[in-house]
Amino acid sequence: MSEDRYLTFALGKGRLADRAMELLEQIGVTCPQMHEKNSRRLIFVNEELKMRFFLAKGPDVPTYVEYGAADIGVVGKDTILEENRNVYEVVDLGFGRCSMCVCGPAGARELLLHHERIRVASKYPRIAKDYFYNKKHQTVDIIKLNGSVELGPIVELSDVIVDIVETGSTLRENGLEVLEEICPLSARMIVNPVSLRMETERIQRLISQIRSRLEAEGKDGRG
Repeated sequence: MSEDRYLTFALGKGRLADRAMELLEQIGVTCPQMHEKNSRRLIFVNEELKMRFFLAKGPDVPTYVEYGAADIGVVGKDTILEENRNVYEVVDLGFGRCSMCVCGPAGARELLLHHERIRVASKYPRIAKDYFYNKKHQTVDIIKLNGSVELGPIVELSDVIVDIVETGSTLRENGLEVLEEICPLSARMIVNPVSLRMETERIQRLISQIRSRLEAEGKDGRG
């Protein structure tokens, strides 16, 4: 394909977008429009590089990429797992590291060991279901929550929770602890499968540059 076509990036809003742009700028992919204060733009363009960028809520990023509204996305591994979209995960960007864990009061550990039927509260019902049903082979009742899931065990809505753990301080302050780790998480780069076929050279060059930069910083950069 011709480089006259724009390559479009969907970036998860917040720290991930900031870190992603820092990394892209280190390999020469810049977008001065994104640094304009008080801008009401929704799409940011670098005409010289024929690249476009937009910010989206994390859970929407894989959707934009799957349907081709964006060629490339940057989002957390937790979102990729939960949304389960048809995208290629191509690079582990190495930042935003944390873990998806089963957490609860210390007494709930026995419930996990004996595979009892329990209630699990989570913002990530797909991840929770996959872990308990397919990996632990334990039947559970999944309760979807959108707010502070730590409340689940405290008010006896659930026995345990499945949630992201970074430092564990919130858990400790509320008498909870990590009982089992499901998987490590970090920011990942994802690509639309059709875009990868049609823009192979441009996208592979970008991936190669990012991986080289990450390796130079001591990160593996593998998806």
